[in-house]
Parts: sequence; structure tokens; C-alpha cells
Amino acid sequence: MIDFAQPADLVAPQLLGCLVTHRGVTVRLTEVEAYTGASDPAAHTHRGKTARNAAMFGPGGRLYVYLSYGIHLNGNIVCAPEGDGQGCLMRGGEVIAGESLARKRRQRPDRNRIPFANLARGPGNLGQALGLELADNGTPVELTPRETEPEWVAGPRIGISKNAEAPLRFWIPRDPTVSTPRGYPKQ
Repeated sequence: MIDFAQPADLVAPQLLGCLVTHRGVTVRLTEVEAYTGASDPAAHTHRGKTARNAAMFGPGGRLYVYLSYGIHLNGNIVCAPEGDGQGCLMRGGEVIAGESLARKRRQRPDRNRIPFANLARGPGNLGQALGLELADNGTPVELTPRETEPEWVAGPRIGISKNAEAPLRFWIPRDPTVSTPRGYPKQ
């Protein structure tokens, strides 16, 4: 079982291979990013607690859901001691159960032709597949621990402008559900 009182950079690799179930869809996490609070300029909590990020300062093992770019609902799993403001962004995963529901939630006219590996690839797609809503902010995450630790690697985070070079992105190498950053070879 994961101890969510640990810092985000320790919790993140432990999440790889775990199953997240939400609103009828189960996803096996294959890619996450750690956000380490006040010391991390890329973290939503870097400048302190606000109404928007308050869930990140709460107890571990809960969701922090936020709107990204005004269109995508992304989800973090809160960790570290309560009050620290740390979390792990769920960046990608493999839909294990509820594929038809995940497809229905994808907001594209060609959703039935989306390759299976892309259903929950990327934080916005994962949020859609799980049916995340802003109302889920602060609610407990339904997490099934992995049976065995997968091979994993760490490297720079992607899609951010601050502290991007920090090796706080964790993923299962060669898994087709892992994001391929622009300008990088397929992982």
C-alpha cells in the first residue's frame, strides 16, 4: 500500500502500474509527474494555498482536479504531509475496464476510431476517460495497488515552462500509452 504522507517524488513511481477507478472506468497508470510544492515553481501550490488549489494541501490519497487551458480537466493525487501542497499528476494510462464509456467521454467526433493506446494518453485524455469533474476535487481516489513493480524511468517533465528540466516525470518505458513529447523520440 502506498504511504501518501511521503513526498511526491517518492510517491510518483509507486503509482506506476496501479489501477485508478472512477465513474465506471479503470485505468492502469503508466505515466505520472511529481509536483513538490513550495520548492517547485511549476507546482500550483508554489505560491501558497488558494481556493483553487486548497485540495492539494489536504490529506493524501485524494484528488486535486483542475481545468487546464480552459478545456481539459486534469487530475493529481495529493501526497506528502497534510499542508505541504504536493501531488502527482496522472499523465497517462491504459484503460483496463470501461472502454466503451471512456470512448463515449472523449470529446471528439471520431472517438470510436481513436486508437486504444490513445484513450487515456495525456492528462486531458485521461481526465476525460475517467470522467473527472471539478466537483471531484478533494474526494478520495479509488486506487488498487499494483501486483508487481514495473520497470520505470524518470526524466524531465513536459508541457510546462517552469522547472521542466527537473527529473520528476516517471513512466513505464516502451508502453504505448505514455506521452511522446514533441521533439523527443518515442519512449
